[in-house]
Amino acid sequence: MPQTETYDSLVDVDTLRQNLGNPGWRVIDCRHDLLRPQAGEQAYLQSHILGAVFVHLDRDLSGAKTPGSGRHPLPDPDWLAERFRRWGIDPNTQIVAYDAGSGQYAGRLWWLARWLGHEKVALLDGGWQAALRAGVPMQPGEVRAPSGRFQRGEPLERFVDVDSVQSARTDGQSLIIDARAPDRYDGRNETIDPVGGHIPGAVNRFWQANLQADGRFKPAEQLRSEFSALLGTRRGDRVILQCGSGVTACHHLLALKRAGIGGARLYPGSWSQWISDPARPIAVGSDP
Repeated sequence: MPQTETYDSLVDVDTLRQNLGNPGWRVIDCRHDLLRPQAGEQAYLQSHILGAVFVHLDRDLSGAKTPGSGRHPLPDPDWLAERFRRWGIDPNTQIVAYDAGSGQYAGRLWWLARWLGHEKVALLDGGWQAALRAGVPMQPGEVRAPSGRFQRGEPLERFVDVDSVQSARTDGQSLIIDARAPDRYDGRNETIDPVGGHIPGAVNRFWQANLQADGRFKPAEQLRSEFSALLGTRRGDRVILQCGSGVTACHHLLALKRAGIGGARLYPGSWSQWISDPARPIAVGSDP
């Protein structure tokens, strides 16, 4: 029997299986590879979860780049709302997004949907690999959904600009969390952006720290304990999340929601925008 409750963070594979074919659900494939931008779409055309539509990080979940914008600027919200209609999403559609990295890219779709005011959006816990292990029905080729009636609502997520980050890093009350791998935070092994290092004052928590060994999210209680230790006495609304280009930082925002810690904001420009101005300071090494 199809489920009727709202899922606003995670959906497990059994619940997804029960709702395949449910007209009130829309499954979205967000697989991507930063170094091979067409790899996700090629993989989708070979095989994807039954009924899933494909969205591309660069052309669907990002706006046009400018010299100072960073690699994946936010899209125009009205343009994005039209994309949601194209993907067959109505105001009450339950969206389930997945990728091959346990939410590494699908988290961006989750955040964007909430930014547009859509509450019924969740990640498939464990992503593509969990679906394969569970034998979820698959199909090849492209799926084109009937046009939906999606409309923007009051934002459920908020973001900050580069000037706010510049102020926050020295105000003594805010916390900037960098979601990149520790070696990139340290300024080592940088293969994506032209400059290595991190924003001075930012602390590092790799987005994969939110996951268990099997690729599923850690229990809510464990996430709350880990993030509470990192935040100390700070409230959630004093927290800013960033990464390389505002994508994997969304994984932390979902984890914070799962942990029951609200109010944190995304810095969409992230490291790739920060380094676009050589006047902005840079730190290297493992210390904030």
